[in-house]
Amino acid sequence: MKAVIIDDESNNSELINNLLKLYCENVQVAGIADSVQSGYKAILEHKPDLIFLDVQMQDGTGFDLLKCFETIDFKVIFVTAHQEFAIEAFKISALDYLLKPLSPAHVITAVKKAEQSLENEELQVKLQALLGNVSEPAKNRRKIVLKTLDRIYSVGINEIIRFESEGNYTKIFLADGKKIMVSRLLKEFDELLTNDGFARIHQSHLINTGFMFFFEKAENILVMKDESRVPVSARKKELVLGLLNSI
Repeated sequence: MKAVIIDDESNNSELINNLLKLYCENVQVAGIADSVQSGYKAILEHKPDLIFLDVQMQDGTGFDLLKCFETIDFKVIFVTAHQEFAIEAFKISALDYLLKPLSPAHVITAVKKAEQSLENEELQVKLQALLGNVSEPAKNRRKIVLKTLDRIYSVGINEIIRFESEGNYTKIFLADGKKIMVSRLLKEFDELLTNDGFARIHQSHLINTGFMFFFEKAENILVMKDESRVPVSARKKELVLGLLNSI
């Protein structure tokens, strides 16, 4: 794999370069750049398979650089300082990232993942979701990337009514009536969407509070706006009543 490193901190570029030489024999560094402008030129010149891309540089962001390309035909490993929003955006778009200060073990792991090779179409969906989430950070306009055995979806968070656990799988119910089954635990979505208006009201159910309709007290059932009936655990009853009262 031919690689280009784009980072305005020379110590980070040197560390990545040295680690690749020591531990990643299949990766050859073709160029190093320190800005959006020089990074763009380096990508055009070397046509890399992989880039290490700093999120924040003096003349712009790594996202600005990616927007310069109509088609992104290289893999991207993002490098970022600890910025809560940026990290949230990576997670919800299902893309990997490295945190500064860089850990050698994390750099090596990220390269191994890249070598395992994402399908180009899948990478395009994830990057487009990321760029959209960064440019339009409003919670209700963000998109989450969902992958099944044969498809990859980019779904608006505000289109999701609820999640339901089925063992090691999770079923996602959308506002248009469609359902998507993914091989991910409900716990992952609970942690990922905790600040996006979702509430875990049962061990097996995570709901979008914007689709709550009414609560049947006698049966401990929450009825959603699509008429689906979701059980509420006893210890979550007060939470549900509070959420309904706040609508």
